[in-house]
Amino acid sequence: MTQVVDLWVDPICPWAWITSRWLLETQKVRDVEVHFHTMSLAVLNDGREMPEEYVEMMNQAWGPVRVMIAIEQRYGSENLERFYNAFGQRFHVQGERDSLLATTQGALADTGLDESLLDAAVSDEYDEDLRKSHFAGMDPVGFDVGTPVVHVGDVAFFGPVVTPAPKGEAAGTLFDGVIAVASTPGFYELKRTRSEGPNFQ
Repeated sequence: MTQVVDLWVDPICPWAWITSRWLLETQKVRDVEVHFHTMSLAVLNDGREMPEEYVEMMNQAWGPVRVMIAIEQRYGSENLERFYNAFGQRFHVQGERDSLLATTQGALADTGLDESLLDAAVSDEYDEDLRKSHFAGMDPVGFDVGTPVVHVGDVAFFGPVVTPAPKGEAAGTLFDGVIAVASTPGFYELKRTRSEGPNFQ
């Protein structure tokens, strides 16, 4: 029986990007089906004290997630995934980070989606629905975590934070292990200090 894996991402998060690549790889070796959803680091950090440069990044971060919600509503979740893949390729892999608005516009062009969707980036029209999507993902795991958030049935967790994304059977082995520990009643945390940054290979 196919397991539905619901993944909540903010497109600017490098760790969410790597986790998404891992789960898409897992689909090749396990009977799972990944569904993408939108969470927002801007919503998560709204009202929090942050360094000035991070505040500016969060101000820009509203744009891509608003566009993701607009895409999902207009064209469905499959096209949300297509946009996320195109945005991530540009932002994370190719390093297009000077302007989130320009990267968003480029990703819309890559996917052939209506470029008028870019208007959503600078409008609050979709903010209520964005927050609903965000909290649907975050409520089951709490708010001392960020993205990625994964739900598999009644099991919800943050992570895994891994780099680079495992390939082939290694992806499936990690999936099996993550589900095993996350499904254990009373299990909350397994962590060690990161010794390297995100690797997008």
